[in-house]
Amino acid sequence: MQSNSNRGRNCCTATQRETRAAWLFLLPSLTGVVLFVLLPFAETVRRSLFDTMGTAWVGLSNYRSVIQNGAFQLAVHNTARFLGICLPILLSGSLVLALVLHSRPLRQTRAARIFKTTFLLPIAIPVASIVLLWQTLFARQGLCNGWLTCLGVQPIDFMGTGTAFWVLTGTYLWKNCGYTSILWTAGLEAIPVDQYEAARVDGAGTWQQFWHITWPELQPTFALTLILSLLNAFKVFREAYLVAGRYPQQSIYLLQHLFNNWFLSLDLPRLAAAAVLVALVLLVVILGLLKWWDHCAKDE
Repeated sequence: MQSNSNRGRNCCTATQRETRAAWLFLLPSLTGVVLFVLLPFAETVRRSLFDTMGTAWVGLSNYRSVIQNGAFQLAVHNTARFLGICLPILLSGSLVLALVLHSRPLRQTRAARIFKTTFLLPIAIPVASIVLLWQTLFARQGLCNGWLTCLGVQPIDFMGTGTAFWVLTGTYLWKNCGYTSILWTAGLEAIPVDQYEAARVDGAGTWQQFWHITWPELQPTFALTLILSLLNAFKVFREAYLVAGRYPQQSIYLLQHLFNNWFLSLDLPRLAAAAVLVALVLLVVILGLLKWWDHCAKDE
């Protein structure tokens, strides 16, 4: 009895030591998150409820001013439109590409391996180089208009009309498609081959194998890929800003443009209120995806 009691105390002591060691390792990261994320966000929430000087309480008036602001409504509309078009095309297109390269006829070919190694090149290209490419292709005297002139077609003002939105969309898809395909490929590699072999023995076709095996197994990968793609979509502002400046064509005036302009004009109360609203929406979406991810993992 005494031996068992001592053994139990030793186990508890070892567990406590491991817990303390884990907290010590996590302490630097937790300290950084508190100092550089949580405290600044708390200050942003506080400033959203005060006046410009941060001394007089104004309640929710800053939030009402933001919601009623025409520029904010335009930026929200454009950002939602961009996300609503880009994310489905990116996720479905990269999944098809990953399935093609992961298929048995192409999986072990040298061409497929070489192609996979080039997937990350677009996302590794510096933003300045992408901007230079934009200017070379889509300027009024750029290559695209030169080709159109040679074909007898009227030149297009790519960055001064609604076409700018599709240029921005194409840039985002080109830059992120390969990276997203790699994420899908990692999920495909984790699916046991035995399931496909058993399905083929039972007479399941390609579509049935995808719908009943591949897609259910890819649900956690889909949740992760969607979260990363959503966050990466907000980074496209850099290209739009460097090409078109603070006030680009109306169709590509995004939330980041609005935040940047309010920051430069020191309109801090509305900037803080808009930032809190966007953060809350993103938090709800990401928490919903994470909950779905956990649900999919438990089903497995």
